[in-house]
Order: sequence, then structure tokens, then C-alpha cells
Amino acid sequence: MDLPVAPPAFDATTGPGAHRRADLGADIGVGCALLLVELIALAGIFWLWFLTGFDLDPAETATAAPLWPYVAAVGGTGVLALVATAIAARARALVTVVTQAVVVVLTAVVVFGGATAQSHQDRLCRDTPSAAGCQDNR
Repeated sequence: MDLPVAPPAFDATTGPGAHRRADLGADIGVGCALLLVELIALAGIFWLWFLTGFDLDPAETATAAPLWPYVAAVGGTGVLALVATAIAARARALVTVVTQAVVVVLTAVVVFGGATAQSHQDRLCRDTPSAAGCQDNR
């Protein structure tokens, strides 16, 4: 005698509507590792800019280099963080999405602030070439 078979119960782990999340341990590890690498990159960019205005010769007056190349490097780091955020969002890795979103906001603030400061300095040097911080064009 054949018994009737009940249809399978609803299973949300299969099919087109599957909601699979990334493993939480891997998510935390990747989020922390990316954050550490990006903070090291940002610190390195800042350190390189700082070294342009540092001189051990007391007879020389050191002026820092223009910020434009360093702002571009920080912007590149922000773009990489934005791409990592999109990839993490697709993988449903919530911790990585949050940490990368924080890095994107941080780099956006630094890029905006750096561009504003350098634009102000450029305008000041154009209007008053003898102002403090303007380089001699000899």
C-alpha cells in the first residue's frame, strides 16, 4: 500500500530567494584586516606628505609639498574601500560593510578637507606670492 507523500515544507536556504550570509568569523576577520591595511596606507600617505616639509638643515626653510598628489592617493584608497563595500554587501558580510563604509566616509572627509585647504593655499599664493607657505619660483 502506498501512502500519500506531503509536499516539502518551505525552505528559505534554497532557490532563487536564498538568503545566505557570509560566515561571521570570516566577516569579522576580513573587515578588521581591510581596515588595518587601509589605515596603514592612509598613515603612510600622511607620513610621506609630512616628510616633504621636514628638513634637518637649520639654514633652509622647508615648505610642505602641494597636497594634490596626496589627496589623489587618499581618494584612491577611498575608491578601493568603496569597491570592497560593494563586494561585501553582495556577500552579505555586514561587519565588513560597516567598517568599509566608515573608511569611505573618513577618506571622503579627508579628500574634501585636503582639496579645500590646498585650493585656499593656491588662491592665496596666486593673489599674494610672498605669503607664508608659498614657494619661491626662482
